[in-house]
Amino acid sequence: MRRAIGAARTVGRTLPNPPVGCVLLDADGREIAVGVHRGAGTPHAEVDALTQAGDRARGATAVVTLEPCDHTGRTGPCTQALLAAGVTRVVYGTTDPAEGAGGAKALIDAGLDVEGGVLADETDELVRFWAFRYANGRPFVTWKYAATLDGLSAAPDGSSKWITSETARRDVQRFRGECDAIMAGTNSVLTDDPRLTVRDDADLPLPYDRQPLRVIVGESKIPQYYRVFDRVAPTRQIASRDPHEVLAELHEAGIHHVWLEGGPRLAGAFWGEGLIDRVIGYLAPAMLGSGRAALEGEATTLADIRPIEISDLTMVGPDIRIIGTPGRMPREDMD
Repeated sequence: MRRAIGAARTVGRTLPNPPVGCVLLDADGREIAVGVHRGAGTPHAEVDALTQAGDRARGATAVVTLEPCDHTGRTGPCTQALLAAGVTRVVYGTTDPAEGAGGAKALIDAGLDVEGGVLADETDELVRFWAFRYANGRPFVTWKYAATLDGLSAAPDGSSKWITSETARRDVQRFRGECDAIMAGTNSVLTDDPRLTVRDDADLPLPYDRQPLRVIVGESKIPQYYRVFDRVAPTRQIASRDPHEVLAELHEAGIHHVWLEGGPRLAGAFWGEGLIDRVIGYLAPAMLGSGRAALEGEATTLADIRPIEISDLTMVGPDIRIIGTPGRMPREDMD
């Protein structure tokens, strides 16, 4: 199963589908073939492995990270492909969350030996954001911010580069690479002219097909010579001030995971609607005393405070990285 997980992680973006890996084993447990899913319209991981194996698949065990599908979309059901190839045993990790889509029952009914939930914690993590989007009807949102110890993300004159260290900025690139879209507000784009791309340790952009979608939110027009419109990565502007509308459009586009950064007003709008699912904050060992807060909101008393459950606290160079999950909205507590 770990071999299948590792294979799935090598593919890159498979939107709007999840990454999936499949390993075929012969009767003696020797590897026959390794398959992966490369994106919508391409063969599923099981079919990819079966195609490589040919006649050797008869009597084999298929180890797949996600329960084989039993429905017809752009491609046919994997259950039928496995049965036609003569596979006799199927082992999978994560259960397909789509009602009626998973094929474990169909395989069992056809007489195959089926086992599910193998290394499920690891396979669940592999499809975490895809499963969230399916369950919630919107993408998962990670809000990243950088601030001084007194919670300020920019000086009074608006300058904000660079609050945290180069080590922290490289760490950000690693997390950015996990997302499908990088979002910023029009005001931040006009002020900072950011690249909103994923870059390597030499600060060079990754290839176009490995870049997330750059999303600009707001109604202000951005001149075409700004860096968000270069040819390094795709870009979309959503002329809306409603976070629900923004996420609905991205959901329709097949986006699983949004990386929100660039603008305390935009972050405040998502925060106020309870649409931030994870917070990653980088705190620099410095103080500003005055300037722009990392988040703009409408809280007026301590009754409006919203807790964050911390899951990770790590030193990144001289900076502190905090990862947490927002708790319930205050108004929900009052209901």
